Amino acid sequence: MKVVVLLGSDSDFEVIQEALEVLKEFGVSFQLEVSSAHRSPERTLRLVRETEAAGAEVYIAVAGKAAHLAGVVAAHTVRPVIGVPVDSAALNGLDALLSTVQMPKGIPVATMGLGKMGGTNAALLAVEILSLGDPGLKDKLLAYRARMAARVEASSAKLRQKL
Repeated sequence: MKVVVLLGSDSDFEVIQEALEVLKEFGVSFQLEVSSAHRSPERTLRLVRETEAAGAEVYIAVAGKAAHLAGVVAAHTVRPVIGVPVDSAALNGLDALLSTVQMPKGIPVATMGLGKMGGTNAALLAVEILSLGDPGLKDKLLAYRARMAARVEASSAKLRQKL
């Protein structure tokens, strides 16, 4: 597996589901696990160690509240870690966003936006990182971007027709 996706709880699956489809679309292998930075810290540490030894290249950590899963993962690997804060009811995700983005100097976490959009962007960033060493992935990314641009053109043409 190239990407390891860690969820703070199974309720975070909805946030990352579309992102997993993106990884599949690009043919990027991944492993999905639930592991809490606070409720199962030993499991989190074990998963990071085992998956890094097995060849993981990028980690995506998805958690809500002030769970700090991405920070815990980043503390135990020098592989890139992408944090996806989950918007929860209590503080609308502000707690998760701040705990993910405010990392101490020396332990970086790339922080995405809240929720599903952030999850999808995390998958795309992981693909971009992996494409640095894989020209085939770079070509797939260029094609993906070209398809997005074509959809914008088509949307514009469709709106002009309504006038």
